[in-house]
Amino acid sequence: MGQERLMSGRLSALWNIVSSLPVIAGALASGYISGHLPPTESFFLVAALTCTVALIGLWKPRSVFSHTYDRPQASTANFVGNVSRLVKHRAIYPAVLICFLWNFAPGAATPLQFYLSNQLHASDAVYSYYNGIFAAAFIPTFLLYGFLCKKVSLNKLLWWGTIIALPQMIPLAFIHSGNLALVLAIPIGLMGGIATAAYFDLAMRSCPPGLQGTLMMLVDGVFALSGRGGDLLGSKIYNSSPTNGFLYCVIATTIVYALILPLILLVPKELIATADGEPNPQVEAEVLEEIGEKEKSNTETQNRGKIKI
Repeated sequence: MGQERLMSGRLSALWNIVSSLPVIAGALASGYISGHLPPTESFFLVAALTCTVALIGLWKPRSVFSHTYDRPQASTANFVGNVSRLVKHRAIYPAVLICFLWNFAPGAATPLQFYLSNQLHASDAVYSYYNGIFAAAFIPTFLLYGFLCKKVSLNKLLWWGTIIALPQMIPLAFIHSGNLALVLAIPIGLMGGIATAAYFDLAMRSCPPGLQGTLMMLVDGVFALSGRGGDLLGSKIYNSSPTNGFLYCVIATTIVYALILPLILLVPKELIATADGEPNPQVEAEVLEEIGEKEKSNTETQNRGKIKI
């Protein structure tokens, strides 16, 4: 919908706002639970919530699952043909790599928890409350992105968002108490909203025709893997120095974010030249050409099958 109706920027802002709400609720709830429930009851509570997710998965509303997507983009080749189209679609590579680097933050998760608990002697709840405030602080800039994306090209928003987010984690190097960390969570979160929305916007625009779901699942998978990879590297960096380990993690995170800047140069210019809602004849022509090649390939495959019969 975002790609074909030229509203990927607004959909990205909405998507990220809605996705932030359970993160905020979960973080704030876990801060309370850590001080009031024993671990066994906490795990049972999480198990019950997971079961509700499984039940919702059985619900298949007709508006989503009943012939709502019959466009030519939905016609599919065989598995090998789809993989070939995905690999040849050069726009996906910078989009996926940018998402990988954005979530690969060696100082943002586990090392921060170590630092707050071990060195600053803050309570376990402080880390949870920090994450809740941090996630909530993104929402104002998500709303701002929803307004700006209709006025400004994605190219500019990618650069602006990345430059603003580049020093995002640096304030953490100067915290000396858990309370100060909670205060700084607000500006740190605000600095990351434009970048996050712009990267999801780019991912939506970069999807190959008919393989939108495939690429967005790839992006989500990359986010999960890079986050845990950042935790692993960050933990090793943190343990490398008893006194400056967390400072090194903050520096490493800033360097990783800086690597996003040259990747923006690799994004196809025509893909990010327009604002949300503006028609892009060049991109539309490329999509039609790709759909035509796919339909031709499908026809040839069907003809070969008839000949064999």
